[in-house]
Amino acid sequence: LPENVFVAAFIGTPRINLLQAVVHAPLEGRMSIDLGRQRLPLPEPLSPDHQLLRIQQGRRIIVGLRSEAVRIAPPSQARPGEVALSGIVEHVEYQGHEALVHLNTGSQPAVVPDLESARPEHGAPRRRRGAAGGAGVLERLKERATGHIGGPAVALDERGPEVLPPGARSPDRPAVTASDLVVRTGPDMRLRTGGQVPLLVDLAHLYVFDHQGRRICPLPKDVPGLDM
Repeated sequence: LPENVFVAAFIGTPRINLLQAVVHAPLEGRMSIDLGRQRLPLPEPLSPDHQLLRIQQGRRIIVGLRSEAVRIAPPSQARPGEVALSGIVEHVEYQGHEALVHLNTGSQPAVVPDLESARPEHGAPRRRRGAAGGAGVLERLKERATGHIGGPAVALDERGPEVLPPGARSPDRPAVTASDLVVRTGPDMRLRTGGQVPLLVDLAHLYVFDHQGRRICPLPKDVPGLDM
C-alpha cells in the first residue's frame, strides 16, 4: 500500500484520482466524507479504519480513488460496500480494449507539486541520468517517495475546510468545470459528453491521506499505541 500521496500518485496508469475532502462526523447520524458538492457516506457499522477517521473531523484530507474503484452503474446495482455518486461526462478516451471516462463530480482536485516538477517541461532539453550537477529524475523520485525530502507533499486550498450540504455550492467559489475523476470502463459503453451518469464507489479501495500527504486510511501498520 502507498505510504504517502506522492507514491500513490506516481504508481499506476491512469494516475490515481486525488480529491480534496473533509470528514463529516456528527455526534448522531451517519459519518461521511464531504467532497464539496457530494458526500461519500461510510457504511455502518464502521470498519476500524473508518472509525479512526472520526478524529479528522473538520480537517482537510485527500481522498484517493483509483479508476478501478469507481464504476458507472445505478444505485440499484450497488454491491455491499459501494456508495453512489454522480458525474458529468467531460470527455472519453477510447483506447481499444477499454475507455477512460473523464468526469466532473464537483470536487476539487489535490495537486502533488513534487510529482509535477519531476516532469520535464515541453520543449525543455532532457537531462541525462548521471550527468554532473545533481541526481537524475529517477533518483529524485526515489528520494521523495521514501520521505527523504521534507516539506508538504500536496497543495490544497489555503482557505479552511467548509462542509456543504448535498447539492449546495459555496457562493465565493467558482463552479468546477474541469474533470476531477477518471473512471475505467469497457470500450462498448457509449456516453454523451455533457450527460450525467450514476457512479458507484467501492469504499474497500478508498485511500485517505492527511493534509501533509501521509496515509491515514487504510491505517499504517506502524502507528504506535494501537493494537488492532
